[in-house]
Amino acid sequence: MHDMHEVRIHGRGGQGAVLACSILAQALIDDGKHAIAIPSFGFERRGAPVAAFLRFDNEPIRAMTNVYHPDCVICIDPTVPRAVDIFAGMRPGGTAVLASKAKLEELNFPDVIARVGLCDAVGIALSIYRKPVTNAIMLGAFARTSGLLTLSSLKEALQQMSFRDAGLSENLAAAERGYHETEVHPLNRVAHAAAVA
Repeated sequence: MHDMHEVRIHGRGGQGAVLACSILAQALIDDGKHAIAIPSFGFERRGAPVAAFLRFDNEPIRAMTNVYHPDCVICIDPTVPRAVDIFAGMRPGGTAVLASKAKLEELNFPDVIARVGLCDAVGIALSIYRKPVTNAIMLGAFARTSGLLTLSSLKEALQQMSFRDAGLSENLAAAERGYHETEVHPLNRVAHAAAVA
């Protein structure tokens, strides 16, 4: 059965969104899926908004183009949604996984979003790394929110390809806390979005 998922990861240059995308692809492959990470094109200037893309499926993947209609968006930096429309092109019934310490009711989501994962990734990162390195935490948050990846596959991938500037034990702890400390909220609006469309 064809079950293609498309994911877009938003962050800022220098935060490791592209590396996070590669680790996520590896984790999904370890989980028995076909996955392909598509690095973002354009300059990854430090601090400038960047996006990286990922497709995964139960079948081999042929499409190598950028992802324009993701069913999941992961935003690893709480300030990026003010600069970029992270929900652009999202498919109805989509999932959003955000690094945010805001409560659900303080945030606005378009009608196409059906499920939201919120994780205070910066707070967790400061307690683990003493700096706001959120990528491993947000991969844990994605695993929890989407249910499409096990925490053990994510940890396996982190062991294979860990982030340069942090120790493996910190990254594993970060992924685990991201997984356990993410609040998942179903938004029952898919029927509404379909009725409007």
